[in-house]
Amino acid sequence: MPAPPPQPAPADFAARLASARARVRAAAARAGRDPESVRILAVAKTARPADLLEAWAAGQRLFAHNRVQALLADAELLPDAEWHAIGPVQGNKVSDCLRRAACVQTVGDARIAGRLDRAAELAGRRLPVLLQANLQPEDGRYGCPLAELAALARALAPLTRLEPRGLMTIAAAGAPPAALRAGFARLRAAAAELSAAGLLPAAPELSMGMTEDFEIAVEEGATLVRIGRLLFPPGAGA
Repeated sequence: MPAPPPQPAPADFAARLASARARVRAAAARAGRDPESVRILAVAKTARPADLLEAWAAGQRLFAHNRVQALLADAELLPDAEWHAIGPVQGNKVSDCLRRAACVQTVGDARIAGRLDRAAELAGRRLPVLLQANLQPEDGRYGCPLAELAALARALAPLTRLEPRGLMTIAAAGAPPAALRAGFARLRAAAAELSAAGLLPAAPELSMGMTEDFEIAVEEGATLVRIGRLLFPPGAGA
């Protein structure tokens, strides 16, 4: 069954969050899933400080940024929130990232995994991570090709400070629904294979789906959906 067309964003954050949650519940119901198995990650790229405070007051506790410096700044405003890094972490930003990120979703190669592991050891902590898969390697986007995910997961096994929790992917922009669905299904299958091999937990996280396609992602097994502009429309309240 195709997902319903996007609806205009309500005026205040609480209403936008309620709308997003309702759409997640409906998508989960269509797939016969428990809606409570899906969490909304509020991507703060377009959020102002006042927007973040409004989001916190509305009950949102899970946030993300694609840039480390922005994550650090907004985590000062909401220190009790759970912050995820969802953009590539440059080598010179690894230590900064460890200061605030509860999870790094963008481990797509062994080099960045090693840097994160060393930084986590210096920080005296363990770091949950997701392996970032690139479903279309030909597009040049960062991420590990699906065929190489098992090798990457095995490379992380000796890194005692990292905790691989699951997989993350970014769908191709403008892809038709059938292609989105097929890609998300491939990621779900890859996660199941890695779990069966003992390289991921028995119930791995699947971070997939954004504002444009999160309902399809939920129908295909997403446990984390990264929603930005729907929750924080650019210019809202300006």
